[in-house]
Amino acid sequence: MTRRKLLLLLGAAITAASAPRAQQKAMPVIGFLGSGSPGPNAPLVAAFREGLSETGWVEGQNLAFEYRWAEGRYDRLPALAADLLGRKADLIAASSIPSAQAAKSVTPTVPIVFVSGGDPVELGLVAGRARPGGNLTGVSILAAELTPKRLELLSELVHQAG
Repeated sequence: MTRRKLLLLLGAAITAASAPRAQQKAMPVIGFLGSGSPGPNAPLVAAFREGLSETGWVEGQNLAFEYRWAEGRYDRLPALAADLLGRKADLIAASSIPSAQAAKSVTPTVPIVFVSGGDPVELGLVAGRARPGGNLTGVSILAAELTPKRLELLSELVHQAG
């Protein structure tokens, strides 16, 4: 999934999540759940906000953020996720697999968007890649799992070119 598709998906999720609040004219709230610390993750957060602004979602104008950081202490993630729910987050953006797992453990209804370096099905985040089901969706890089297929395609291209 490309970055643009993820951002469009995230925008649609924000819109859907904020629909019940539309009558109150409240800003949708994204809860950002990070397993690390704010400093080293500043470029990630900046890119996240920039991508959202490219799709019309601007922090402070039509969107609010609540940030929670575990500072590398993964055991804190479930409590931090629960705190985001207490702050009425309409969506949780999970920056890591442990963050997504923690968010999933505390809510079956609030949408959770994640980035995964592994197979989200094997990790228990979603039921399937094509139809994730539940309240989680996201992007999986699957770099190692796709290497054999990439080599196969490269070999076919070289053979056809020769």
